[in-house]
Amino acid sequence: MSGNVFCNKCGAPNDASAQFCARCGTAFVVGTAPAAAAPTSPPGAPGAAAAFPQAAPAYAAGYAAPVAGYPVAQAGVLYGGFWIRVVAFVVDWVIIRVVVHPVAAIFGLGGLTLGGLGTHHLGHGARLPMLIFGGGVLFALTVGASWLYEALMLSSSYQATLGKMIFSMKVTDLSGNHLSFAHATGRHFAKWLSWFVLCIGFIMVGFTARKQGLHDMIAGTLVPRK
Repeated sequence: MSGNVFCNKCGAPNDASAQFCARCGTAFVVGTAPAAAAPTSPPGAPGAAAAFPQAAPAYAAGYAAPVAGYPVAQAGVLYGGFWIRVVAFVVDWVIIRVVVHPVAAIFGLGGLTLGGLGTHHLGHGARLPMLIFGGGVLFALTVGASWLYEALMLSSSYQATLGKMIFSMKVTDLSGNHLSFAHATGRHFAKWLSWFVLCIGFIMVGFTARKQGLHDMIAGTLVPRK
């Protein structure tokens, strides 16, 4: 099937290869009804094309009704909910820190301690700068590792971090398509806004229809679950 298809929930045109409606996010299932001539209307009644203007191309292609023979909305799509995504986040958080903290210990203040230079050997004027330096190294490594880990995993063939993979979740755009590295990067840093509003952006996952957090809405992403 080529060209456009129309969502029977909101009527929006979508590419024939899309798995989800780009406007409302409803999943598609491809129908197999054979082509048929457009139905005739009783005298004085509005024509089918007038009744369903958004489906006019489907009639032109020979389909009998706006819900037959082309992708229709599939009810009951399962998305990753709030608590299961919290657990997935904790798994990813542990993975990142297992990698980051040893590196920070080597290059930060911990590296000086391991080399035999403890804070008690430092003068009073040097302790605070070294503590700030060590904390800065840890922060920079954590931010960088978190970004690269999530962006690379979401834009890979897995479409999910290890935490999400455990619970059979993946991250897609609103049409169900694979995210690019840039798109995954935008979603990652949009999470900062979810944090800055007292985590309300994350709590929104538990109350929105398609389990979207604030960062999902900003980035235009969904988290379907098998």
